Amino acid sequence: MYNKKSILLGDYTHPKFHPLQGVDAQISYILNEVISVQCSENKNLLLLEHLKPFDLCICYFDLWDDQVSKQQTSGLLSYVSQGGGLLVLHNGLSIGNRRYELAQLMGGRFDGHPPIQPISFRVSGEHPVTEGVEPFELEEEPYQIRFDPLTEKEVLLEYKLGEDWYPAAWTHEYGLGRIVYFMPGHHEPTFQHPQIRRLILQAARWAAHLPG
Repeated sequence: MYNKKSILLGDYTHPKFHPLQGVDAQISYILNEVISVQCSENKNLLLLEHLKPFDLCICYFDLWDDQVSKQQTSGLLSYVSQGGGLLVLHNGLSIGNRRYELAQLMGGRFDGHPPIQPISFRVSGEHPVTEGVEPFELEEEPYQIRFDPLTEKEVLLEYKLGEDWYPAAWTHEYGLGRIVYFMPGHHEPTFQHPQIRRLILQAARWAAHLPG
């Protein structure tokens, strides 16, 4: 049925805040018609020889008290620079907390968050990832991001906190690869929202060079 493959990496056994259970089924459902989704918590799948067969790597790791190895870091960097797609969801940004190379790869790093609350989102600019997406609201964990100053990013989505708007999604290219980061994704209900479903589907298509 599929000629394109993705790997969704997260934590089943010891997640600190964000289990992959439930989210895995939602992502698989969203991408069902365009790309197969294999799910795992094995960090060694970040090694280049294991990532190579996949068109897209989806990162949902919850590694706040742990880190990926130098070899795993090198594998992901090489995979993306050689043309692999990378879609980072919410807490997936945690893999860059202790690996500055991965923070630069993703375009920024986690810098704290206020409590979960209702948040308004709006599209920023035009891009294939946000085509047809309308403003929406979610009960979400409003991650604040410290951008890497050397990475040229295109902000795709913003969220409102108080009177200010903050980046909620962005994209950029790294070597031959494409990267998309989404701040929303704290829990399973987020992935059931129709606008989030559309965003993730379109992000996967763009990052993995799939036909629209």
